[in-house]
Amino acid sequence: MSSAADAAAALAAGRLVIMPTETVYGLAADAANPAAVAKLYEAKGRPSFNPLIAHVFDLTAAHAIAALDARAVALAETFWPGPLTLVAPSKGGVCDLARAGLDTVAVRAPAHPLARAVLAVFGGPVAAPSANRSGRPSPTTLADAVAETGAAAAVALDGGSSVVGLESTVISLLDGPPRLLRPGAVTRSQIEALIGPLADADADARRSPGRLARHYAPGAPLRLEATDARPDEAFIGFGAIGPGDLNLSPAGDLAEAAARLFSYLRAADARAPAAIAVAPIPRHGLGEAINDRLRRASGLVG
Repeated sequence: MSSAADAAAALAAGRLVIMPTETVYGLAADAANPAAVAKLYEAKGRPSFNPLIAHVFDLTAAHAIAALDARAVALAETFWPGPLTLVAPSKGGVCDLARAGLDTVAVRAPAHPLARAVLAVFGGPVAAPSANRSGRPSPTTLADAVAETGAAAAVALDGGSSVVGLESTVISLLDGPPRLLRPGAVTRSQIEALIGPLADADADARRSPGRLARHYAPGAPLRLEATDARPDEAFIGFGAIGPGDLNLSPAGDLAEAAARLFSYLRAADARAPAAIAVAPIPRHGLGEAINDRLRRASGLVG
């Protein structure tokens, strides 16, 4: 079984690593090494204009690559390590390719103990987008990650199923008001309670990963807000609506639904349906992030 030290050595050698985080599994590369980042883009089939998140061990490491203001520090001290990404002016240390040519950098400190062990041994920022082919549902287990991009990885670490199951919340902290670029497990209300109202993504949207109009998508088209399934559809339920075998949470628990979302999209797609029908999901709290991912998977955002 590979270790954090094996993964850190592979990263230092310019190779790719499948690494668990609490959000989803990531395909990791040395964020300072443009050749390694180019391999990562190639493995994912990811458009180079889509920036990557630099994963760091802690706030001290984040200060080395990002100009963090008082708002950013307050958020990091409250929610790190955890599923929150901050977009701030770049101070260097993350290559231009990983930043998609922007003058900003997206940075977060993950909470998964194995990811933190890798970062502690490696000692530098690690670009680690989700370990799926670009546009596909993100992997929340090692098996799904290996099926997607395992051929490109020198080391693959098994950290169990992802606890959160959705990519991190992304907040832009540049000139002007803070902006919510991507909803996630750290909710709008939690953030606004700390730093005040959040503006919409606006022109800052390009500074965040996961903003393509069709993203996180299975092969079959999605039909959202469905209350029943047609004969040729797979159905993903929620609460009292939908079947038991692919119900995101029969109890109506949004955290449970978030953790299951991508694996259930994969499971439904594996049935080769004409389409995938998805029950309505409440839009409060984590529901904002779940609905964002479903809209992108269906191609309704653009």
